[in-house]
Amino acid sequence: MAVVNKLSVQNIRSHQKFTAIISPDITVITGGNGSGKTSLLEALYLSLQGTSFRGSDLDILNHDCPWWRIDVEFDDFSKRTISFDPSLDKNRKKIVVDDKVMYRLLPRHKHPVVLFEPEDLRLLHGSPNRRRQFIDRLISQLDPIYLSSLHKYDRALRQRNNLLKQKNSSRSELFAWDVALSEYGAYIIEKRIAFIEMINNQLNDFYDIIAKSRDNVSIHYSHTYIGDIKQKLLNDLHAHSARDLLLGYTSTGPHRHDVVFQFNNSPALDVASRGEVRSIVLATKFIEVDIIEQITNIKPIILLDDVFSELDETRQKYLMDSRRGQIIITSAHTPEVIKDYYTVKLS
Repeated sequence: MAVVNKLSVQNIRSHQKFTAIISPDITVITGGNGSGKTSLLEALYLSLQGTSFRGSDLDILNHDCPWWRIDVEFDDFSKRTISFDPSLDKNRKKIVVDDKVMYRLLPRHKHPVVLFEPEDLRLLHGSPNRRRQFIDRLISQLDPIYLSSLHKYDRALRQRNNLLKQKNSSRSELFAWDVALSEYGAYIIEKRIAFIEMINNQLNDFYDIIAKSRDNVSIHYSHTYIGDIKQKLLNDLHAHSARDLLLGYTSTGPHRHDVVFQFNNSPALDVASRGEVRSIVLATKFIEVDIIEQITNIKPIILLDDVFSELDETRQKYLMDSRRGQIIITSAHTPEVIKDYYTVKLS
């Protein structure tokens, strides 16, 4: 797929109607707080990936408006439109790609995206759920089966947890959900471990370049599995079933796992400085771009949402000097490093 040339939105959050021409290289979207900078990135992300990174289709709708619409044009003259009307009973989101209508964005029509938000800089300090989302978002772009497995695992988990909350539920009633969780969970764990290893193979080199140090940085999955992961998960679920019945929720499985960062062979969260943590996160983002390009042979579109205010001048410069592909940046203020690039100004 080519790069984005033009973005038009209607009734998207604070925007009633807005059109922006997008540079094939770097576009800087500026404006004050509440002007809708992130909403434009959200619209781009949704048009390229089929879902928002901030909320549901209904959340995006401008207050009191009956529908929303996003139009994107690419430099190869292809077009796509995504619209949403909550008054419709079914298929409320409609996607039109080059005159072909669909109700979810098919994998072949998705374009890889690397999103970098200020909250990503707190990846190491955030909850395990944030770190799981980081690795899940990366894998889901590259493996449709993984995304499907995540959804099926979540549905089975909800069913099992509902049973656990009911009085007089038995282990035998849980067994069908144990089997489903172990099947989908094994695929999730296997892929997470593989992709974390891909990141780990490059993390130290990227970190050294950014931080100009010889520290040892690594990333690992919180659980080690040897042999049949599916059977191990099934055994764990069965072994914890009595405890889960008391707790009222499922206490074991990939929904409880973590992604662990090490700094000089100690937990990074305990020993790394704020600057060192930011260099680690920045390194993972560059690796994410590399992995996507290696696997898909497509340069991902990079969305940087107000991250410059969180980075010092040295890291700002490295981020721009190492750029590749199309980049869209939002910034309330315009640091020196991006002031000469094509700019879209919001009032």
